[in-house]
Amino acid sequence: MRIEKCWFCSSSVYPGHGIAFVRNDCKTFRFCRSKCHKHFKMKHNPRRMRWTKAWRRAHGKEMVLDTTFNFEKKRMAPVRYNRNLMVKTVQAMQIVDRIRQVRKTRFEKQRLAAQLKKRHTSAKKESVKGVKLLEGPNKAKALQYEKDLEAEAKTKAKRKVRVERSAAASSGAMETEE
Repeated sequence: MRIEKCWFCSSSVYPGHGIAFVRNDCKTFRFCRSKCHKHFKMKHNPRRMRWTKAWRRAHGKEMVLDTTFNFEKKRMAPVRYNRNLMVKTVQAMQIVDRIRQVRKTRFEKQRLAAQLKKRHTSAKKESVKGVKLLEGPNKAKALQYEKDLEAEAKTKAKRKVRVERSAAASSGAMETEE
């Protein structure tokens, strides 16, 4: 029993389910449901549909590069049945699945942490704008945020100047070599 992948949305297509479309050049496309088939016929790009795996991978919502994905590839060479080999294969599949789950949760935590950091910085900037309206300990916090943002802006400016100087120096060196 082979579980195929939908060509459009990359979900699983079980035997006896979905639609198979064969083009004139004998290329076979499998679809999980009519929705995917209709979008394919209308020549829609799966990377532009927010509900597809292609969109999620293109926009950094899911892992793209991971060594555990190599185990999902099709293998066309048939292997003679061997009980010990099958037991080891099933055990290896379980281990790979556990590793994939751990990596996936780590990836999601890192992605969400970056979003949270962006939200916090935007909230800090907003509180700095309204410092005059605040009173009590909140005003002290907002003033501290203001100092932190100024210090951060200075360090960014210094880094930018260093990068510009190094770029100018490297381009000057290239001109003298010619």
